[in-house]
Order: sequence, then structure tokens, then C-alpha cells
Amino acid sequence: MVSEPTVADAINRVYESLQADNADIDLHITTLKAALTRAGLKEAVFDPARLAHNNRSGRKLMQAYFRQRGVTVKFTTS
Repeated sequence: MVSEPTVADAINRVYESLQADNADIDLHITTLKAALTRAGLKEAVFDPARLAHNNRSGRKLMQAYFRQRGVTVKFTTS
């Protein structure tokens, strides 16, 4: 039996996709949304240092894109 990815696994896949010029990003967002639902969480928390575009506009664009797909994004503070 194949286990469903955890929230951490799904977030890591999103990081990998962002580093690979957003390859399969919509698939990874869908996986993340399902993992959040299974875990009973309302939002995904990302480390801005791991983002390809770690600036305010890049973070806001990411939040907007994910929000359109039903995932609330927050960022850790350093």
C-alpha cells in the first residue's frame, strides 16, 4: 500500500518544484492541499530562505497563486 505524503513531504516537493522553474507546481499544490486536509491544518508554512525569489513581491505572488488553489501560505520569520 502506498502511503499518502505528509505535509512536510508535500512542502518539500513544492520547494523542489519552485527550484525547477515551477515544474508540476499545480500537482504539488493539490498534493499539499490534500495533506493539509488529512492533517487537519489550515495553512502551509514555508521558509522564505528556501524560495527561489525570496523578496516581498515573490512571497506575495506565491501566496496569491496558492490561495487561488485553496491553500493558505504563511512564512516563517527569521
